[in-house]
Amino acid sequence: MVDKIYIVRHGFRLSWITNNWKSETGLPRDTPLAAYGVTQAEETARYFASLPENERPTLIFSSPYYRCLQTVQPIAKALGLPIYVEHGLAEWYSPARPGSGLHPRPGSAESLKAHFPEIDPEGWKTIWYPSRKGESLSDVHDRCGGFLNALLPEIDRRWNNEHQRILLVSHAAPIIALIHELEGDRTKEFRVGCCTLSELERKPGEDTSQGAVGKFKATKLADGAHMEKGADREWGFQDVEVRDGMTIDEGIPGTENDVDFPVGCQLDKASQSSNL
Repeated sequence: MVDKIYIVRHGFRLSWITNNWKSETGLPRDTPLAAYGVTQAEETARYFASLPENERPTLIFSSPYYRCLQTVQPIAKALGLPIYVEHGLAEWYSPARPGSGLHPRPGSAESLKAHFPEIDPEGWKTIWYPSRKGESLSDVHDRCGGFLNALLPEIDRRWNNEHQRILLVSHAAPIIALIHELEGDRTKEFRVGCCTLSELERKPGEDTSQGAVGKFKATKLADGAHMEKGADREWGFQDVEVRDGMTIDEGIPGTENDVDFPVGCQLDKASQSSNL
């Protein structure tokens, strides 16, 4: 049973420095890291490598976006672990304005392995997909809560309770939602900087075979002490501009007729019901 969850945000994005950048995957909005972000990722890898073996994560799950995979790559190398791609950890986009198209969705683990050899596309198949139509603030929390409730029992089922410590690599908004859901408190305000580290431990006596929401407590929250320059580019939900209770974003031109599929939990329903 998972006792500890490490959560890391991606490093500093190149698009924050210049508009002249190339998407290595060809996906719109899939910015790589800046050189400074690569340095942050390497510092984070050294931190994990410095931990005693019995404190290191033994499973790594990452958002499929290039900047997250760039961030987790040196960590995976340092720990000698494969990267499992999980769309449940993908970026948050506000609801797309009607008629503007859908939001982007990164490629499969198989396609991303061409960029990151550490990815193991056979060892893990994505169990949750966010809607390409975008998500309200409530929706992103529901996504993260549903994903966590599916993830932890699935880890125990697949690996027969072998893994106690896992690492999740994601983006600021999903990270905040993940922590809110793990602690069972959506009102907690905090900001998450680039490559900052959060650590959550399972509360004594809690059984995650029935899900994870509300069963963990943060012992470290968006901490940047492992990096020379500390935390920067911090972001929180309090920074979101909300109008009439909603935030609206633009979709990708040319995707107006795309089918928003798959969406939600991808686990076999019979298997899932027997494990949740």
